[in-house]
Amino acid sequence: MIAIRGAKIYTITNGIIDEGIVLIKDGLIEEVGQNISIPQGYHIVEATGKILTPGFIDAHTHLGIFGEVRVPATADGNEVTNPVTPEIRGVDSLNPEDEAIKISLASGITTVYTGPGSANIVGGTGFAMKTVGNTVYEMVLPETEAMKFALGENPKGTYGSRKKMPSTRMGNAAVLRQALIKAQDYIRKEELAKEEGEPFDRDLGLEQLAKVLKKEYMARIHAHRADDIVTAIRVAEEFSLNYSIEHCTEGYHIADLLAQKGCFCVIGPLIIDPYKQEIWDVRMSTPGILAKAGAKVIITMDAVSPSSHTKYLAMNAGLAIRYGMPEDKAFESITINPATLIGLADRLGSIERGKEADLVIHDGHPLSNFTNVEKVYIAGKEVYSR
Repeated sequence: MIAIRGAKIYTITNGIIDEGIVLIKDGLIEEVGQNISIPQGYHIVEATGKILTPGFIDAHTHLGIFGEVRVPATADGNEVTNPVTPEIRGVDSLNPEDEAIKISLASGITTVYTGPGSANIVGGTGFAMKTVGNTVYEMVLPETEAMKFALGENPKGTYGSRKKMPSTRMGNAAVLRQALIKAQDYIRKEELAKEEGEPFDRDLGLEQLAKVLKKEYMARIHAHRADDIVTAIRVAEEFSLNYSIEHCTEGYHIADLLAQKGCFCVIGPLIIDPYKQEIWDVRMSTPGILAKAGAKVIITMDAVSPSSHTKYLAMNAGLAIRYGMPEDKAFESITINPATLIGLADRLGSIERGKEADLVIHDGHPLSNFTNVEKVYIAGKEVYSR
């Protein structure tokens, strides 16, 4: 049982509490507010002059999948043998000992979504996990899987160089549609077999894609260029998918459309070399433009090489403020919004009674590059101390 006393508390969903108190019991937030009586037996953590936030969440990473340091022996994020690999599960590549996970934890990131890269049109499933633990049993959060789709340069470049489809953006969309049509046929055949009491030959890949069509999995669609983003929306709507747009680099061109569609826009990385055409015009102002248009914005580092650059998530949210994003929206973009996207908003993403006590004590403004993380708690347990 712990009482964190005296901090300025950024609750995210219920404003800011000056000189507040948070009580933690059995891994959950028991009370939060001012002038709360601290029961006997609670360990008091003095945090006067500090700032308390929920643990930060990066909703698009490759932690534990592309290793730190990234070399062929540790790069397990892309199964580049077929452009359609829905049967791949990122959890089967997770290395809990990846040093980048520990580095991210020390920067106040308590939860991440991680998974396959974007070499394939259908890349397999990712998942959410806590940034502490020794095995998948301790780290992985059940029922958070989603399917990775990718459009744009990555898949067409990967397979076009082999004289294999897809080699164009037309090919990208066609391969994706064909895969989803096969999954539709698979669902019908399975239903018919059940009705007639006949045996049915399972196909792992189509079984996984069927979950996307049934809305059991969200489609997380990699798309940088504005035209690729619109293609992603069109295909998703053709098949009635729940979807998010990942990277959304040129989202500023179509901010009103993205707000109208109501999909999550997972924006980042914001600091990146222009190593391919579709990111030539990456802008730090994109999160602010989309947030002001009314879109649902999440900021990600999408760190691959090195993966440990996930540690700069809060700093990037601070830069987004510098380039026009409202401060409250910047905080939401790395807390409650990613928690909502990955289906954990009832447990994480804000400091509220009954939620898991994933909390971070900072010695200054949490989104400033001058600030240090002093302590990190996951489920009420201190897991990092500076």
